[in-house]
Amino acid sequence: MATRYDNLEVIVADNGSTDTSLAFMQEKYPALRCIVLDRNYGFAKGYNEALKQVEADYYVLLNSDVEVGPDWISPMLELLESNTQIAACQPKILAYADHSSFEYAGGAGGWLDKYGYPFAKGRIFDVTETDHGQYDQSEPIFWASGAALFIRAAVFHKAGGFDEYFFAHQEEIDLCWRIQLMGYEVYSCPASVVYHVGGGTLPKGNSLKTYLNFRNNRIMLSKNLPFRKKLWIVPVRNLLDALSAWKGLLSGDGGYFIAIIRSHLAYSKWWLFYQHKSVFPVTKKGTLHGYSRKNMIWQHFVRKRKHFDEIIGHRK
Repeated sequence: MATRYDNLEVIVADNGSTDTSLAFMQEKYPALRCIVLDRNYGFAKGYNEALKQVEADYYVLLNSDVEVGPDWISPMLELLESNTQIAACQPKILAYADHSSFEYAGGAGGWLDKYGYPFAKGRIFDVTETDHGQYDQSEPIFWASGAALFIRAAVFHKAGGFDEYFFAHQEEIDLCWRIQLMGYEVYSCPASVVYHVGGGTLPKGNSLKTYLNFRNNRIMLSKNLPFRKKLWIVPVRNLLDALSAWKGLLSGDGGYFIAIIRSHLAYSKWWLFYQHKSVFPVTKKGTLHGYSRKNMIWQHFVRKRKHFDEIIGHRK
């Protein structure tokens, strides 16, 4: 479906693909600009490298497995133009296979709990809700999904872009955290709606995906948390990760167990030798929105609360 917005340029970044997609693009859409990277740099560095070659006031980072409607850009642009302190936003992300359900990767806007577990309006862990307009208010959130991220170009570069050490997964959460610490805000924009397939690169249950999520989350906490909070949050998180790993092993998922162990070893390696390769916050003075002091593990698995508004409450 054609996007009804004229002042834009569509650019396809080819991140070292090995199939025929690039040849297809060049044959079927010869006028479309393609940025061809020499190898697969992952989501984080792939975008960083491509965006070095793009001049614009705003970037719209859009995954290749997202379907958009004709008027999806205007609401997000109007939101950012209305307030210069809003640096980034995301649309409401629904499932491509079921347009009535929220999609895992972002829902109606991302949040973070006190131990670093990401969740979203419309998605708590693996439970996604049916969309019946319950999260249609535009408001500050903690993180905007990288599947469909609208961001000010100047702020993206001022913050240092994505942390390339992450390779993939949770790099947008880390970026949004750093942006908030700079004094900017991240918003949901449910007036804009897109539909995401999800899991095309690394499907649910993939051991590499588990490894990257746990490793990158630990690195993100180490970079962005104040020192006094790290002293008690990191040990508790270690315990929760261990419980999750053993639960996976006892349920027969040895790959999940090994992935978490590997992620902790890799985090230790980063902490000892490779911190200089990561992007740290420019400042830590900003106020965090979309941050819950509740423990999502306790709320979801012990108290059996499955929906966002059961845990956080209605925010009309």
